[in-house]
Amino acid sequence: MSQPDFNVEIFQNEYLPAGGREVNAIVTVTSSGALEAGPAAAAQASEIIIVDCSGSMSAPRTKIEAARQATVAALDAIRDGVAFAVVAGTSGAKPVYPGDGTLSVADPETREAAKAAVRRLQAGGGTSIGKWLLLARKIFGTRPAELQHAILLTDGKNNERRRNFDEAIAQCEGVFSCDCRGVGTDWNVAELRKVSSALLGSVDIVADPSGLAADFEAMMKSAMGKEVADVALRVRTPQHARIRFVRQVAPTIEELTARRTEAGPQAGDYPTGAWGEESRDYHICVEVEPASVSQEMLAARVSLVLTSDSGPEVLGQGLVKAIWTDDDGLSTRINRHVAHYTGQTELAQAIQDGLAARKAGDEDTATSRLGRAVSLAHQSGNEDTAQLLARVVDVMDAATGTVRLKRRVADADEMTLDTRSDKTVRVKK
Repeated sequence: MSQPDFNVEIFQNEYLPAGGREVNAIVTVTSSGALEAGPAAAAQASEIIIVDCSGSMSAPRTKIEAARQATVAALDAIRDGVAFAVVAGTSGAKPVYPGDGTLSVADPETREAAKAAVRRLQAGGGTSIGKWLLLARKIFGTRPAELQHAILLTDGKNNERRRNFDEAIAQCEGVFSCDCRGVGTDWNVAELRKVSSALLGSVDIVADPSGLAADFEAMMKSAMGKEVADVALRVRTPQHARIRFVRQVAPTIEELTARRTEAGPQAGDYPTGAWGEESRDYHICVEVEPASVSQEMLAARVSLVLTSDSGPEVLGQGLVKAIWTDDDGLSTRINRHVAHYTGQTELAQAIQDGLAARKAGDEDTATSRLGRAVSLAHQSGNEDTAQLLARVVDVMDAATGTVRLKRRVADADEMTLDTRSDKTVRVKK
């Protein structure tokens, strides 16, 4: 199977004031190169579609009908040779196709058989997302592949004990990635975000069931474009230095700091998931021991590493430097990439804080935090987020963040803002 080419770029102001300890850098990773979409490539991928078939999916009935249509659209987007399965989720979980709890290989005949099984799906029962994930994990284990990906759809809140839910997610972490979608407005954003974050996927709302088919098709096409799995960002630091944080900052914000696995002396790996032709940005912050003025230090060596049976393969590399200076003009200059993504991270947090305060009835805090979000969205040119904010607050002055809470806000508008709060815009060239 072919492998894309990776390029690593480092953006930072390497100059620190005398006594300075904190080094910040934005690492841009870009992969390019076409996938060999032949039998060998397809054999390295597997897909599972998990469909909520709980009783609430029949209220209104358009939801279960739209879920069937969306699953059919996703099945049509699976390449020949890719192993796949469909799972129905209720208070438990059961295989829909194949019915024996294994994976089938996609071709015209198996696709049609799967579609016929999907069209017979009926709604009834509760919602136990952890059990759905565990069945998917079991099914993936019947035919292990390099790229294992799932799509999960639900319309309601999880009925399991939190401990059981968390344990199920933990068992699936590192086994497969999962894109999550909530249809309607009766599901819990935090629950699906917990799944998507741990399983290196995405989360979004489809407020109107009629939009499910297009969304499922797009997700599956994106999954079919992935070329390499198990890629990690390896950060090696000098002695006495420590990593303050590592986070993905584009296209979405994902905290990776706590997901570090040791990779040798002074080195740690941070998971990035599967890659196709795409570009992502990461913010790395390292605390180092100060050195004398004019001295230069390698604060971090950042490598993109592919793990395999034959050992780690370095796909790309960049260097983060620190140079101490007594020139205030050099040390106080903030790199625009670092400044931009620091603002985008603050924007996401301000939105989530503001919505939580609004839900708790704390209007002063909600107004302050959402106002700050409006200002940050305006400054960074994040027009999509600015438009979503305008559905929740009346904006008097975007530049200063002067806003007033709307008295009536549609549930779909509030949930859309919450769900998409971690989507960022790239630095303008």
